[in-house]
Amino acid sequence: MNLTYLTTEELSDRIKYNARTIRNDLKDSVLLEGRHYIRPFGQRKILFIWENIEEDMHKASNDSDFSSAIPMSNGSFCIAN
Repeated sequence: MNLTYLTTEELSDRIKYNARTIRNDLKDSVLLEGRHYIRPFGQRKILFIWENIEEDMHKASNDSDFSSAIPMSNGSFCIAN
Protein backbone atom coordinates (compact mmCIF):
# COMPACT_ATOMS: atom_id res chain seq x y z
CA MET A 1 0.00 0.00 0.00
CA ASN A 2 1.68 3.18 -1.21
CA LEU A 3 0.15 6.29 0.28
CA THR A 4 1.28 9.88 -0.06
CA TYR A 5 1.65 11.65 3.28
CA LEU A 6 1.56 15.44 3.28
CA THR A 7 2.19 18.11 5.87
CA THR A 8 -0.45 20.79 6.36
CA GLU A 9 1.56 23.18 4.19
CA GLU A 10 1.93 20.62 1.38
CA LEU A 11 -1.80 19.85 1.48
CA SER A 12 -2.48 23.58 1.42
CA ASP A 13 -0.49 23.89 -1.82
CA ARG A 14 -2.40 21.01 -3.43
CA ILE A 15 -5.96 21.99 -2.56
CA LYS A 16 -5.45 25.77 -2.58
CA TYR A 17 -6.71 26.32 0.96
CA ASN A 18 -4.81 28.33 3.54
CA ALA A 19 -2.94 26.09 6.02
CA ARG A 20 -4.73 27.85 8.89
CA THR A 21 -8.12 27.04 7.31
CA ILE A 22 -7.13 23.39 7.08
CA ARG A 23 -6.05 23.28 10.73
CA ASN A 24 -8.93 25.32 12.16
CA ASP A 25 -11.93 24.68 9.90
CA LEU A 26 -11.46 21.46 7.92
CA LYS A 27 -9.58 19.22 10.36
CA ASP A 28 -12.01 17.16 12.44
CA SER A 29 -15.04 18.46 10.55
CA VAL A 30 -14.45 17.20 7.01
CA LEU A 31 -10.93 15.82 7.36
CA LEU A 32 -11.12 13.00 9.88
CA GLU A 33 -8.38 11.31 11.87
CA GLY A 34 -7.75 7.78 10.65
CA ARG A 35 -9.32 8.45 7.25
CA HIS A 36 -7.76 11.71 6.07
CA TYR A 37 -4.87 12.16 8.48
CA ILE A 38 -2.77 10.32 11.03
CA ARG A 39 -0.55 11.21 13.97
CA PRO A 40 2.55 9.06 13.43
CA PHE A 41 3.90 7.42 16.56
CA GLY A 42 1.21 9.12 18.68
CA GLN A 43 2.90 12.49 18.41
CA ARG A 44 1.43 15.95 17.74
CA LYS A 45 2.65 16.01 14.13
CA ILE A 46 -0.14 15.46 11.61
CA LEU A 47 0.32 13.87 8.20
CA PHE A 48 -2.52 14.00 5.71
CA ILE A 49 -3.27 11.03 3.44
CA TRP A 50 -3.54 12.51 -0.04
CA GLU A 51 -5.26 9.58 -1.80
CA ASN A 52 -8.17 9.49 0.69
CA ILE A 53 -8.62 13.26 0.63
CA GLU A 54 -8.58 13.34 -3.17
CA GLU A 55 -11.07 10.45 -3.41
CA ASP A 56 -13.52 12.08 -0.99
CA MET A 57 -13.23 15.50 -2.67
CA HIS A 58 -14.17 13.91 -5.99
CA LYS A 59 -17.05 11.95 -4.46
CA ALA A 60 -18.49 15.07 -2.88
CA SER A 61 -18.15 17.20 -6.01
CA ASN A 62 -19.55 14.54 -8.38
CA ASP A 63 -22.56 13.57 -6.29
CA SER A 64 -25.39 16.04 -6.85
CA ASP A 65 -26.88 15.13 -3.47
CA PHE A 66 -23.77 16.54 -1.80
CA SER A 67 -24.43 20.05 -3.12
CA SER A 68 -26.61 20.73 -0.08
CA ALA A 69 -24.93 18.24 2.26
CA ILE A 70 -23.67 19.03 5.72
CA PRO A 71 -20.53 17.06 6.75
CA MET A 72 -20.97 15.09 9.99
CA SER A 73 -18.18 14.33 12.47
CA ASN A 74 -18.32 10.59 11.69
CA GLY A 75 -17.44 11.24 8.03
CA SER A 76 -20.97 10.90 6.66
CA PHE A 77 -23.14 13.68 5.28
CA CYS A 78 -26.56 14.94 6.27
CA ILE A 79 -28.59 15.92 3.21
CA ALA A 80 -30.39 19.22 3.82
CA ASN A 81 -33.83 19.59 2.25
